[in-house]
Amino acid sequence: MQNLETITRLVCQVAREAGTYIRKERANFSVDKVERKHAHDYVSYVDKGSEQLIVSKLREILPEAGFITEEGSAGHDDEQYVWVVDPLDGTTNFIHGFAPYAVSIALCWGREIILGVVYEIVSDECFYAWKGGKAWVNEQPLHVGENKINDALLCLQLPYNSDAYKPVIIRLIQHFYGNVGSIRMIGSAAIALCYVAAGRLDAYAERYIGQWDYMAGALIVEEAGGYVTNYVGNDYFMDGDSVVATNGIVHQNLLDAIKQVE
Repeated sequence: MQNLETITRLVCQVAREAGTYIRKERANFSVDKVERKHAHDYVSYVDKGSEQLIVSKLREILPEAGFITEEGSAGHDDEQYVWVVDPLDGTTNFIHGFAPYAVSIALCWGREIILGVVYEIVSDECFYAWKGGKAWVNEQPLHVGENKINDALLCLQLPYNSDAYKPVIIRLIQHFYGNVGSIRMIGSAAIALCYVAAGRLDAYAERYIGQWDYMAGALIVEEAGGYVTNYVGNDYFMDGDSVVATNGIVHQNLLDAIKQVE
């Protein structure tokens, strides 16, 4: 295998190519082409077309790797390396022409994330990291912010599983609203994570999400000096459906609040 930096830069090219396809399709997109996977969970031919493009290109980079993909166009069978792909994170945003939405690609080696690339299509920002190589956006280094909880900008997302999560998110907002800098919801897990890495957000929390939503962004946060766990504070979060990512300073504040409201 080539070195991780080289592979990461090749994956950035793949993510940008998929982003170009998505941007072109958005210009002529019709809501008539949207399918409903579950309640309030949408997919279109653009998600599927992007995934096919990405899978094809990644196979050229690392033929021996398996895949975990949101739309299920490729699979894995105990391969040592596994790509984790979200071909269009923020599909609801995309459908409405509302930024951000992104391509997210991670590479895992066994039980470890070793590279992550997230390309935000509207702003043309490519966030990327490889294990031990720090985190970057468009060749500029990233580092998490330094705000404490009173001044922190939090992202508390709203997953599709509203019946299960509504009581939790309502209590989380009640807990933090008025006691932090402010609260945002941006509609893309991958981008929320990258914004934590960039210091634009100080923390992000969400449950009932897939591995493809958070794998790449989680590594980018860690390589930018941040901290990532699941909702119970376990820093091995790869098999679960919950993520808390912060600048490290406010992490315990988030975990304590989640413990109180769940």
